[in-house]
Amino acid sequence: MKVKTLAEQLLFSTLRIETQATLGTGTIVNHKWSDDREGPFLVTNKHVIEGAAKIKLTFTLRTDAEGEAQPVLGTSHTLTFDTSPSDWTKHASSAVDIAIAPLAPVIENYRRRGIDVFYKGVPTAFVPGKDIEFDAVEEVLFIGYPSGIYDKANNLPISRKGITATPCRVDYESNPVFLIDASVFPGSSGSPVFLYNPALGGQRFFWLGILGSVYYRQDDGVVRFEEIPTDIRPVIKTTQMVDLGVVYKAHTVVDTIEDLLRQRGELPTEASEVEAAS
Repeated sequence: MKVKTLAEQLLFSTLRIETQATLGTGTIVNHKWSDDREGPFLVTNKHVIEGAAKIKLTFTLRTDAEGEAQPVLGTSHTLTFDTSPSDWTKHASSAVDIAIAPLAPVIENYRRRGIDVFYKGVPTAFVPGKDIEFDAVEEVLFIGYPSGIYDKANNLPISRKGITATPCRVDYESNPVFLIDASVFPGSSGSPVFLYNPALGGQRFFWLGILGSVYYRQDDGVVRFEEIPTDIRPVIKTTQMVDLGVVYKAHTVVDTIEDLLRQRGELPTEASEVEAAS
């Protein structure tokens, strides 16, 4: 398989995240924070990695035949890493279920073992600016591992479609989220959500956010939303999903990445920015 189109690249923008107790999706995001500094970050939900002592990631291997990096379908390599809360930077708000970790050390770990892996990070440049207009209802694409399903032979995720159920420019219930009308199942936690409208003569593409929660209807008629389950074993429940997913807006990921960069001294703190302005 030669990866050429945007849609083909998106198939390599996610990773299965497996811990001792959970299964979720990780989104690979590439962030540029200065003229000469950029790097990949792994993004998921806080609840996916909560309490994890180890994390397992599986990449597709890469070939550089004909001078161009391409995936080798049918090949993959899994590494298991020790992890702790200090390895993850979580969004400062308890209401925002976003966690990130630098991916460069993982890639370097592979390289030290003589293993080249193929991935495509979603550039944060595709987070829509405030000047971009959206309709009240837009078609969306999300990618991940619903109910643990994926193409095991080729290590490829599952792509699904839906529509925005609330306007993506509006903060639903005053939180940095919007809703999508789509089938959201366990394993979809951390899935990237895109607006992708290929059309003649061009295409309309934005990275809108990360799936994290889903609405449930209880047998007594009460509707509430909870974290997307990460346990895919059959369990008898007295609730049912109502096909409304909660998407944390992409800017919350950028905010979390930049918080980490400030902690590492690679971006100025807010205090120093105020001093410079004065």
